[in-house]
Amino acid sequence: MSTLLSVSIALLAGLLMTRAFKPLKLPSVTAYLIAGVLIGPYCIGRLGIDGLGFSSAEDVGALALISEVALGFIAFSIGSEFKLEELKKTGKQACVIGIVQALVATLFVDIALFVVHKLMPDKLTVSQAITLGAIATATAPAATLMVVRQYKAKGPLTSLLLPIVALDDAVGLIVFAISFGIAKTIISGSIDVISIVLNPLVEIICSLTLGAIMGWILTQLEKMFNSNTNRLNVTITFVLLTVALSMMEFHIGSVHISFSSLLVCMMLGTVFCNICPLADDMMERADKWTSPVFALFFVISGAELELSVFGDWAIVVIGVVYIIFRSLGKYYGSFASAKATCCEESICKYLGITLLPQAGVALGMCAIAAAAPEMAGQGNLIRNITLFAVLIYELVGPLLTRQALIAAGDIKPMEEHVKMRRQHKLNSVKNSSEK
Repeated sequence: MSTLLSVSIALLAGLLMTRAFKPLKLPSVTAYLIAGVLIGPYCIGRLGIDGLGFSSAEDVGALALISEVALGFIAFSIGSEFKLEELKKTGKQACVIGIVQALVATLFVDIALFVVHKLMPDKLTVSQAITLGAIATATAPAATLMVVRQYKAKGPLTSLLLPIVALDDAVGLIVFAISFGIAKTIISGSIDVISIVLNPLVEIICSLTLGAIMGWILTQLEKMFNSNTNRLNVTITFVLLTVALSMMEFHIGSVHISFSSLLVCMMLGTVFCNICPLADDMMERADKWTSPVFALFFVISGAELELSVFGDWAIVVIGVVYIIFRSLGKYYGSFASAKATCCEESICKYLGITLLPQAGVALGMCAIAAAAPEMAGQGNLIRNITLFAVLIYELVGPLLTRQALIAAGDIKPMEEHVKMRRQHKLNSVKNSSEK
């Protein structure tokens, strides 16, 4: 009962916060995150009332399954943006920008944190600096997609943004595996080529292969049903099944076989939208079904943010450096590569700003770092700095993304006649209620 009550309170808090923030014209993502912080362990949750907020991190962790499901549907939606006819136009640009902006962000953070290490060697080691540099590659696809959906963004920048955000996950996996392998080598003194190079490549290949197979099977099953309701049910079922299968992991000799649920579900969406003639209709219907799941996901994400990281001045200083130089790396990496690939001026100017949000993938990376035996005693600092950065990026990132899309012309102002029509409907409802 308490879990169900917590879910209900979380969803209701998120929806009410969007109304409270409406005059400020903030994205709904930001409102959901702040609602999560308010009902989390550091605010209302401290009261210890069952069901009224989350009183501990364990209570939030009990809803991890919802987050996994939401990320699966988010990745599925982003994958549906990889239409072949569009990729023929923007595929080269997306690949170049996606790789360059990730590498430049890593380089900027590595250099900046190495300087911090020289100034404060007792607070930050070289291994920690290299690991944080790798984590800097990750961008949050969830926040970006939600802003694009809420404001119905459409244009050259949006068309390029979503493939780049998707590619960023694959690039991030490789960069993190190599950088983290180097960091562990510095500590232990032994080089493990399998974990540095082979395992991340195997994970990417296996993830894309599994997603492609599931996408093909889903398309064949859709043909067996005539009812749109049943087709929607099959689509939802397959996303859930794909998320479950992506949690598998096993070893073949010394090679670790695992899957990235984001890559698997992205590939599922990509194959489905390219070979199924009914894909567009199913995606539109699935978007309506998943709306409350996404809202709950961001409220839970807000509740997971640990405000205690502000209590250590070293974490704050290193975190600020990390945020500044990651932001500079994302912006100038995107700007330079967009210029080099002859993108429009608006894309060159604003794309980097839309790549600032950071959340789930980065948290996954820092969890791996914190759990590694070689990083004993060092993983906690990496985790706290990542949490600090995620807290700032998730609260500010969606707003910056919206402003960048508006400036680029991808988010259009509400037409005057649409405003008048809505006002007329409101007046009609009001008059009917008064009668």
